[in-house]
Amino acid sequence: MEDDASVRRILLVDDDVDLSAMLREYLESEGFRVEAVFNGPDGVAHALSGEFDAVVLDVMLPRLSGIEALRQIRQTTDIPVLMLTAKGDQVDRVVGLELGADDYVAKPYYPRELVARLRAILRRHAPAAAQRGPALQLGDLAVRIAERRASWQGVPIELTATEFNMLVVLLRAGEEVQTKDELSLRAIGRPRQSYDRSVDVHISNLRLKLEGASAGCVGIETLRGIGYRLRSAS
Repeated sequence: MEDDASVRRILLVDDDVDLSAMLREYLESEGFRVEAVFNGPDGVAHALSGEFDAVVLDVMLPRLSGIEALRQIRQTTDIPVLMLTAKGDQVDRVVGLELGADDYVAKPYYPRELVARLRAILRRHAPAAAQRGPALQLGDLAVRIAERRASWQGVPIELTATEFNMLVVLLRAGEEVQTKDELSLRAIGRPRQSYDRSVDVHISNLRLKLEGASAGCVGIETLRGIGYRLRSAS
């Protein structure tokens, strides 16, 4: 049996009390420790408490929408967030990703799929001890993998877990172009579906942050129909 310190703590934010109870029971049977809250303000407060390793956040919430809750969470922390969206609602998925959600699952979902997505997010956001590796450098852009920290000329760049992983994949690739399929597998942790815009949205967010931090000295080049690679003005 795992000791208590090694059990991953999950915050579940969903106003469907019965569904939350069933999902909580399933997650706990998979070895997680789960706390459920049922509205947006409580979800934000708990997510910012520092007591959880990841958040499962429904889009449709009372008092404060899941989208607005995510916006407030991302102003303070890069805790992994898995969004629950309505089936076929591409708008909520894209907006959630643009605001920094790490992944999403559409309702109705299979609990096994949700757990697989959640484990993938947690692996990508593993503590430093599990992420040993050398620092990566591109001009004045430095990425310290063990510390999960990116900086430009020593000034930190705030990235979500998935954005950080995208940056590491691109840095390691050098001049080699990374396809959307490769980025999805290596940075998000799942195969890309033909309709899936997750890679594009994460790359767009990362591009804006890199160009903003470096005043345009580092960016991401799009090779239409092929993929992406980092570019440096130096």
